[in-house]
Amino acid sequence: MFIKQIMKGLSIIIPIFKEKDNFKILVEKIYINLKKIKIYEKNHEVIFIDDNSNDGVDLIYSKIKKKYFGLKLLIRKAKTKDLSQSCIYGFKKSKFDKILVMDGDLQHDPNYIPKFIKKMMLENYDFIIGSRDFKNRESVRLSFIRYFLSKFLIIFFNTLLGKKTSDPMSGFFLFKKEIFTKSKKKLFGKGFKILADLLYVSNNSLKTHDINIIFKSRKKNSSKISISVIFYILKFIILKFIKSSR
Repeated sequence: MFIKQIMKGLSIIIPIFKEKDNFKILVEKIYINLKKIKIYEKNHEVIFIDDNSNDGVDLIYSKIKKKYFGLKLLIRKAKTKDLSQSCIYGFKKSKFDKILVMDGDLQHDPNYIPKFIKKMMLENYDFIIGSRDFKNRESVRLSFIRYFLSKFLIIFFNTLLGKKTSDPMSGFFLFKKEIFTKSKKKLFGKGFKILADLLYVSNNSLKTHDINIIFKSRKKNSSKISISVIFYILKFIILKFIKSSR
């Protein structure tokens, strides 16, 4: 009841690419958890941003959209596939003051959504971040290469740019939309790590809180990380470090 009284609204942004097999399952899980926090239907929206997959996810959406109030599927028709750009597109289309970002591959468990929201509402955080426990590789459930690459980049981010979270590489987080509105012109805006981008262009006085999560195994499809993604991450770190050194 407390959450329902003080929360103006929630936009859930989910960037996807070829996630047709996961779409319906994830939608159902999200809406089950929205009922747990008793937020009014008119005060939430769940927006999937599809990076022009052409995999038939639109047909599934058309069959179930009437069942779920506030469910939207937007197609981002761009030449370059880019998770950060998809997120930014979703942020601009969102209409509520709190935004939750999560992946569309079922690795982020929607059961954490009520916990994220309750923590932010009760203690007025700017960011609630789903943090993976990199001390325990089994709980992170990444391939050997992705595990050590992610761990290296986290150390690199927090050493050069200042620690704001134990997992700046997370793709599962809740934040205040005003942070994006104020910083959007300064965002790097490319690659796969929009959280790090938002954190390191924003004010140093941001109030952040980590919630430990168990990163689920991928059920369908494959990881979207590639050499180009790694290149964008490293470029982002270098540019931010140069700016912070001036």
